[in-house]
Amino acid sequence: MSQPLSDLQTLRTAFERLRSGEINAHAFAAQASTFSALFAALPPRFQDVWQDLMTRLESGALFDAESCSFSQSDLHESLRLWLDKAGDRIAPAAQGSSR
Repeated sequence: MSQPLSDLQTLRTAFERLRSGEINAHAFAAQASTFSALFAALPPRFQDVWQDLMTRLESGALFDAESCSFSQSDLHESLRLWLDKAGDRIAPAAQGSSR
C-alpha cells in the first residue's frame, strides 16, 4: 500500500474517532497535520479546502452543540466528502504505481 493511501486510511479512522467523540477536534487536527505524503499526492486545491475545513472545525470546537452559526454535523459531512474525494484521487494513482 502506498504511503498516501495508508495516510488516508489512518485519517479516515481518526475521523470516525472524531465523529464518535473518542477524540476532540484539536486532537483530530493535530493528527491530520502529520500526513504530508497524503497532501503532497493531492492537487493544491485539496489542501486549500482541507485548511478551510480544519479552521472551521477548530473554531467550531468552541461550541458545545449545534448553534445557529455552526453545524457540527454539516462540517462532519464536508470532512467525509473531502475524504471520499481524496480517496477517488489517491486510489487510482496507488493502483497505477503498483503495476
